[in-house]
Parts: sequence; structure tokens; C-alpha cells
Amino acid sequence: MQRNDILKMLQEEIHTVILATTDEAFHPVTAAIDIMLYQSDKLYFLTAKGKSLYQRLQKDQYVAMTGLKGSTTLTSIAISVRGNIKAIGQTYLEEIFNVNPYMKEIYPNEEARKALEVFELYEYEGEFFDLSQHPILRIPFSFHHKMEMTQYVIKENCNGCGRCLEVCPQRCILHKDSKMTILQEHCLHCGRCIQVCANHSIEKQRKEVAG
Repeated sequence: MQRNDILKMLQEEIHTVILATTDEAFHPVTAAIDIMLYQSDKLYFLTAKGKSLYQRLQKDQYVAMTGLKGSTTLTSIAISVRGNIKAIGQTYLEEIFNVNPYMKEIYPNEEARKALEVFELYEYEGEFFDLSQHPILRIPFSFHHKMEMTQYVIKENCNGCGRCLEVCPQRCILHKDSKMTILQEHCLHCGRCIQVCANHSIEKQRKEVAG
């Protein structure tokens, strides 16, 4: 699955996400918003200028959001995105209303729509996390944004004992040539492997990757 497939799913199939900003005291505040449009690798949403959310968006110019698809935990797909936003006035407003006709019920005429401002998410990183399959599937993605990758890595001093494989809930560790390897796209990041490794051959790594 490619980045454009993931973002189209977020806009078309999930649509409503929980968006996080911060208030004047830098406390986290969440709001439910609809992703109105996806095009040219960018996401668009809007809000009214009189709302507190609008003030927080203008202050931060950075958001984090998560959308969830699925009726139960084990049928769920979560898409999380965070990155830089900017207000673009009423650019794409007509297209947004055409793609999302329900908005005409909320803002029925041109005069009412003057209250709206469109925001563009133009630099971001994110993750697609699919619990509906086994092993789970984790796909990181980014666009013009440095992405911080977190992963568990088995080092060269691994003695191949296999204890990590025994405790891995997703069975995403391979035993090859007397060494163990973690399949990162299926790793749950539970950390159980690092807890049981008596040889201290597993470490949690963080690194930045250019998007």
C-alpha cells in the first residue's frame, strides 16, 4: 500500500478524524473534524473562524490526527498523521462543497460560507496500522517531512538462541543463518523481545529519515 492509497482511505473511507492541538497553556485539546479533500499529496479540512479550534490552528500551525476504521478492535485500521498546516482562505472551498455535499446543509449559502477557512496539511509524517490481519501491518509514510522511525533491532552479537521468537506475539522474528531478524512491518513494538534477551542483543532505535 502506497502513501496515496493510505491518504485516500483517510479522506474517503474514514473521513472523520480526531485532531489534536494545544491551548494557550500548551495543554492538549482534541476535536473531531472531517478530512474534506485529498489531492497532490496534501490533505484539506476547514473550520469556522469564530471557533476556538480556528484560534488554536492559527497559533500552532501544527496538528496531529488519527482516524479509525473498523467495527471492533481486531477489524480496525488506524491512520495517524502529524505535520505542518497553513490557512489558505477559501481556496478549494467550492470543490470541497462539491465533494462533500452534506456541507451545504450546514452552510447553505455564500454569505454563511464566508465564516469558513480552509487549512492545508502540506508537510507531514504518519503511520498506517492494520490490526485486521495477522501478523499486524505497520506502514510509515511521510511527505516533505523528516520522519522519526522507531524500531527494535537485533544486533550482530545475537547468538541465535531463539528466546525472542518464542515470546513475539506476532511471530515476526525470523531465524536465519544462526541469527534472528525482526520484520519491521509486522512488529507490534511491545518490547517483549528486548526484555527476554539474556545476551542484550536487541535495542530500541530511533532515527530520522528524510521524507
